[in-house]
Order: sequence, then structure tokens, then C-alpha cells
Amino acid sequence: MTVEAGFARLRDRIESQLDAALPSPADAPRRLHQAMRHSVLGGGKRMRPLLVHAAGEVFGADPHALDAPAMAVELIHAYSLVHDDLPAMDDDELRRGQPTTHVAFDEATAILAGDALQTRAFSLLAEAPLPAELRVACLQALTHASGAAGMCGGQALDIDATGQRQSVEALTRMHALKTGALIRAAVRMGALCGHAPAADLERLDRFADALGLAFQVRDDILDVEASSEQLGKTAGKDAAQDKSTFPALLGMDGAKARLAELTTVMDEALAGYGEEADALRALGRLAIERNH
Repeated sequence: MTVEAGFARLRDRIESQLDAALPSPADAPRRLHQAMRHSVLGGGKRMRPLLVHAAGEVFGADPHALDAPAMAVELIHAYSLVHDDLPAMDDDELRRGQPTTHVAFDEATAILAGDALQTRAFSLLAEAPLPAELRVACLQALTHASGAAGMCGGQALDIDATGQRQSVEALTRMHALKTGALIRAAVRMGALCGHAPAADLERLDRFADALGLAFQVRDDILDVEASSEQLGKTAGKDAAQDKSTFPALLGMDGAKARLAELTTVMDEALAGYGEEADALRALGRLAIERNH
């Protein structure tokens, strides 16, 4: 089976498990449950859960042990998008080719849906059929990546920087928190489930840090070069909101050169592994070559 075919099967598995993990839309409160499902199901690259499985594969982790961490990180990602799209944040109307949650429902329901997705993520990890020590380690990784020291902190920096010209260093730090922290947690949880030694965790952290930044640099490039139809979300939002981006600070050629540098970092971080890391390598390529 090719790596791509393996990803397709994994995406189907992840979609089915997320469907089962979310409350039924027929149960009260129906509007909240429907909004939760709208926010999660039926779209998305599933990059973060795929990273959990790919990192676990490097160390021979039981695929069943990876299911709860994979679902948990995707639910955290989904909740962050719901809140990021709100009028008080990015005020976006399109996500994954469909109306954003606050547009499809209303702002109050969207806020509650995001809150409920976050708590469901942590309940999945807390209740996972894993040794207690491993559950705690995964919870630590995900909570750290999600809070003020990670994704939420990055979003706060993003809001503070709107309308201001940031330095490349400040922009890099912001995205290391806003985007990179959750990607790093996904890779780390997968490796933890495979009982990876500390030295390997550090190497995979370097890979994940480069991947997270590469993902954002590619996002910035696509925001300029791609259409809303390609992206499944509104194109040109960064320029419209006067946000600093890598193309704006480095020029398009400079942004693409930065992407090439990050590709080298990812390759070097995985150089000591054999074919067991091919899925991680493929996800790295996907991040830098994608067109949406």
C-alpha cells in the first residue's frame, strides 16, 4: 500500500471515530450538538491526527493506542477554528468550503460548540484505554500546546499585532505558538504512545517545529496565490486585515526560500530513521506542496 493510500484509509477511520465520539444531533440540546458536528465532520486535511499516527508508526505503537490522542488533537484544532472565525476574532464566513459555525448557527451557539469540543477532547484522552502514566503525559502535551503557552497565546499575539508591522522574529514566534504548538503536540503524543526515548522526542520536536512553521508559511503564500474556491475559506484575508505575513515581510521569493530552508530542517531531523518514518516525511511534503 502506498503512503497516500494509507492516509486515505486513516482519514476514513478518523472520520468514523470522530462521528462516533460526538453527540447525536437528535439528542438535546440539538442545536449545540448539530453545531459541534458541523464544526468537525465532513472536511479538513486531518493533518494533526495523521501526524499522531505517523509519529507512532516510527516507534511501532499500537494503532488503537493512537486513536484517542488523534481524535483529541483534531477536536482541539476544530474548536480553535470555530473561535478563530468569530466576528470578535477573524470574522470569517467560510471554512472548509462551508459556512463557518457562527454563520450556520449563531455566535452564542458557536462559542458553546467550541467550548464543548475542547472539553470533549480532554475527556477522550482522560478516558482512553492507555496506561495512566501515558494518559497523563498526553494530557500534559495537549494542555500545554492549547493554552496561554501555546495556541491561545499565539492567537492573542495575532490579535495584538493586527494593523502593526511585525518583525520576522515576532511573526515566527507568534506562529510557533498559534499553529506550531498543536502540531508539535500531535507528533509528541504519537511518539509517546510508541514509548520513544527522550533523544527521539527531541528530534521529533525539531521536525514538528519546522513542519508547523512551514505549514504557516505555505498558508501565507496560498492566501496570496490561491482562490477562495481552492482554499475552502476566504482568500486575501491577511491583506484585508493588514496582518503581517511571510510574503509581506520577505517577499514571495523570500517566503518560498524560507519554505525550502524548513524542508531541509525536516529532512535532517528524520535522517536517522528508515522507512518507518516515511509517513512523517510524506506529511512534511504535503504541508509544503499543498494547494489548499
